[in-house]
Amino acid sequence: MSLEERIKAEKTFRDESQIMVATEAAGEGINLQFCHIMINYDIPWNPNRLEQRMGRIHRYGQQKDVYMFNLVAEDTREGEVLSKILDKLEEIRNALGSDKVFDVIGDVFYGKNLYQLILEAVANARNLDEIIKDLDIRIDEEYIKRIKESLGESLATRYIDYTRIKEMAEKAKEYRLIPEYVEEFFKKAFEKAGGRFKVRRDGFLAIESIPYELKKIAEDFNFKNKYGIISKSYPKATFDKEIAFKNPDAEFISFGHPLLEALIEWINKAYLESLKLGAVFEDPSGRYDGVIWFFEGEVKDGKGDVAGKSIMAIYQDDNGMKEVNPAILWDLVPKKQNENITIKFTKEQVQAYAIGLVEEYKKKILEERERQAEIKKKYGIKSLEYFIGELDQEILELQERKDKGENVDIAIRTKEEQKRKYEEALKNLKKEIEQEINLTISMPQFLGAILVRPSSSPEMVGDEEIERIGMEIAMRYEKEQGREPEDVSRENLGFDIRSKGKGEIRYIEVKARKDEGPVALTSNEYFKAKRFKEQYWLYVVANATSSPKLYLINNPAENLKFEEKIEVVRFIVSPQEWKNKGEKV
Repeated sequence: MSLEERIKAEKTFRDESQIMVATEAAGEGINLQFCHIMINYDIPWNPNRLEQRMGRIHRYGQQKDVYMFNLVAEDTREGEVLSKILDKLEEIRNALGSDKVFDVIGDVFYGKNLYQLILEAVANARNLDEIIKDLDIRIDEEYIKRIKESLGESLATRYIDYTRIKEMAEKAKEYRLIPEYVEEFFKKAFEKAGGRFKVRRDGFLAIESIPYELKKIAEDFNFKNKYGIISKSYPKATFDKEIAFKNPDAEFISFGHPLLEALIEWINKAYLESLKLGAVFEDPSGRYDGVIWFFEGEVKDGKGDVAGKSIMAIYQDDNGMKEVNPAILWDLVPKKQNENITIKFTKEQVQAYAIGLVEEYKKKILEERERQAEIKKKYGIKSLEYFIGELDQEILELQERKDKGENVDIAIRTKEEQKRKYEEALKNLKKEIEQEINLTISMPQFLGAILVRPSSSPEMVGDEEIERIGMEIAMRYEKEQGREPEDVSRENLGFDIRSKGKGEIRYIEVKARKDEGPVALTSNEYFKAKRFKEQYWLYVVANATSSPKLYLINNPAENLKFEEKIEVVRFIVSPQEWKNKGEKV
């Protein structure tokens, strides 16, 4: 089938049928993540791919809510050998306490050429009992010790320290472009392009009409080949991956989806040049009065691959320049006004400042790359050197047997070929490690600039002294509760405090008031509250300058009633609401 036909078949399977039977080609360009059960029927006519396929089958089997069975034709000679291999691998896995054994099966069968054994079974070259006996390895302490030494403890340990992994996942969760941002962008841009949609009662989007301009972009051959085709409509769509997994009948729209990619392409064509000319925004908080410049920074490694890309936002006013979070844009109000603008710095001067930011970004990437390189050196290079040493010894022993008159030429050639592959792999790994830590930056690309004026809405303007008092009270309370709070208010992450306790992390937005007036969440804060749910807390400090009272509201996005004020891009909570729903401490 062509790509277009495969996508149609995928939709038919998802919406109308219960079972799909397909070759491996079905996996090219289509998404079968909605599948509940996947069965891989593996007929071993091509033993050359045995290790690769078995490793892949096992990894698929670890996916949540997806079950993968490996069915082997056991009534054949080669099937019987494969069955024995699987049984032995399971025994080794249980002894090691690590599933990694399935990814390196050729390495755990020391001195056994699996490819050769299956060939001998297929060709009747040896007695089947002898072949099976060759696979009957004794899994004792000495054997486990050899595996640990050669593959490294990381592949053979039952317990893994997940602390660093959890920290990285938490950081990614905080900084990534969450679905709420993508959905809001889509709604605004889609309407601008002339599309029609409505929000269903269940929260899904019903996309009723696709604009002609988007269809035209999607008809391009290269576009279809890369992203697929756009449907006539999407009666049930979501931008949240977790919701999509729970609702297989819903269309999951994110980066890579043909509709979103066509919309982004249309926006770029229609507005990219205008963006570079600038725009005017108003800051309801009254904090910003200057220009925000946007640049794209890129870091590449020695292989020419992109190691990282980041949008840099630089705020410039009479006091100089500083980096701000690009998400600040969500908290500003677009304005149509004409005024003569005098800018203190030129684009080239700001670009020079952006170079410094990209250099800092490169340092962070390099730190992680060097950490990964050490792991590859410790385990990858060490393992390959060990195997090469083992093969040298085995070849030497075979040469001695040959000198005594034994016909072991085939075995010698096999060992030498295996050694050559390991040496080549070692050479490539060393080169790859060197290339991955050899990072360079490109000149930051100018994306656009906006002029920001302070608010003309006094009720939205905050008081720095009152806000400082509120932060002090919130930080003190967190420490008293045995948690470790970190003030991140200047980073504009959508919360002010990241507070870590035993088995929990709180994302806290602090709102302080001179009296007991309403509080306002920015779009950025509201999006994060919706995303983090039970992890997100709103701390309201009332009567901050006289007799401070602290109110705690958990999961405010779902537990409070908000009034959306579009003209100032804020979500307002009345004092009656936050006092009644909040826990007073």
